[in-house]
Amino acid sequence: MSEFALKTALPQYLRVEQERIQSIAAKEGLDFFPIVFEILTYDQMNEIAAYGGFPNRYPHWRFGMEYEQLAKSYEYGLSKIYEMVINNNPSYAYLLEGNSLVDQKLVMSHVCGHVDFFKNNFCFRSTDLDTGGRTVDPAVRRKDYDPNRRWIDKMANHGSRIRKHVARQGINKVEEFIDHCLSLENLIDPHSPFSARRARPDPDVEEKATEIPRLKSKDYMESFINPAEYLEEQRLKIEKEKEREKKFPERWERDVLEVITEEAFYFVPQMQTKIMNEGWATYWHSKLMTTKILDASEIIDYADHAAGVLATTKGQLNPYKLGVELYRHIEERWDKGQFGKEWEECDDLGAKKNWDLRLGLGKEKIFEVRSLYNDVTFIDEFLTPDFCRDHKLFSFSWSSRNERYEIETREFKAVKEKLLFQLTNAGSPFIYVEDANFENKGELLLTHDHQGMDLRADYAREVLKSLVRIWKRPVSVTSSNEGKPVILRFDGREQTTRHARP
Repeated sequence: MSEFALKTALPQYLRVEQERIQSIAAKEGLDFFPIVFEILTYDQMNEIAAYGGFPNRYPHWRFGMEYEQLAKSYEYGLSKIYEMVINNNPSYAYLLEGNSLVDQKLVMSHVCGHVDFFKNNFCFRSTDLDTGGRTVDPAVRRKDYDPNRRWIDKMANHGSRIRKHVARQGINKVEEFIDHCLSLENLIDPHSPFSARRARPDPDVEEKATEIPRLKSKDYMESFINPAEYLEEQRLKIEKEKEREKKFPERWERDVLEVITEEAFYFVPQMQTKIMNEGWATYWHSKLMTTKILDASEIIDYADHAAGVLATTKGQLNPYKLGVELYRHIEERWDKGQFGKEWEECDDLGAKKNWDLRLGLGKEKIFEVRSLYNDVTFIDEFLTPDFCRDHKLFSFSWSSRNERYEIETREFKAVKEKLLFQLTNAGSPFIYVEDANFENKGELLLTHDHQGMDLRADYAREVLKSLVRIWKRPVSVTSSNEGKPVILRFDGREQTTRHARP
């Protein structure tokens, strides 16, 4: 991005709109980091998007592949990126050059909602760089909360670290190792940033030359106090210890693995709050645009473009639609007092239909929800049978008999459980470290928390290969297959599956 960094500043008329929109948003109660808007051409936007929203990342072939995919999708008219925003302090957001003024206003309003969510939702506290990974109570924060989230700088530093290893080890060797790391990045513990981490050695410190310990002696006694046989024995002992350490990732590999892990943790909160985050931003751009920002001549254009954001696609869940409608549902319920013991115990459908205590607590409640929930708890607590019925939610599955997707059920409990199952841990299996020295051989033993879903055999084989490459010892995982306990193992040469004792 450096060659065109000076050409991305907003023109004066958009800076005026930015100040106006942010002032309106702040008066409505939104609390966001300072926002730096830049305006990009479509190819610059695709370049930034390929890097995950950052102007600089470590070298790897996947970024080029993603750029090509985005560029072709735009050129063929299949997709178009209107905006991007980074969880950073200050936050950076990008506008697409050539969009209409209505679109730019919509994007600015949407970004204000996102940045408010970044700053206030508890999940994103894990990305505060000044807590050192020790955020004990993420729901509590100081009034002068202004965290260090200079992730643009950190990502650039990561790129420099990886490039040093590329210069020493070669691009093919480093990229091949990064491939293995990326294939495992979804297996991290999302709660780890809320607990202390042990300090790691500086990867840039050169390894010291081996020193053989000697007993103190006068020069004329050296050959007697430290005979050659003793020194050779000590040298062999040190070399054996070094050889043992080589069974674990080398220093450069540990550094690369740490970079990939830190970046994976940065993206975890976005994975955990996709529905809430997009729903919150959509709620606020909708409210601000239609009540405070647009004039009458712009409403039709806005409605046309906003409808595209909320449209549903066959076979896919639209997080914008589900999120914004659920926020509106919560706001209406708390405005009318449709919560609490009295509401829950009422069996009169007519009374419930006309229930309105005029409490006016809706706005306060959605701000509370925005701060203290993630997608799983959001859906679990606030998705109601009335909401499912009003929005015609259902679950579907593939029918082998008719060779098409068909409605499976409209029953509330089944719909809710299926949605929660997809959201919990982003649909990835729960894998735990059971023993890092299995059978006293330095092997790694993992345990799969089954929860009614077998591991995919092809995925499991590839994951075990990547784990062995990183651990450098055989890796096993205990699981269940068709109701029977099994142990999957890869020793670096052969994949085996054997039944285990229940």
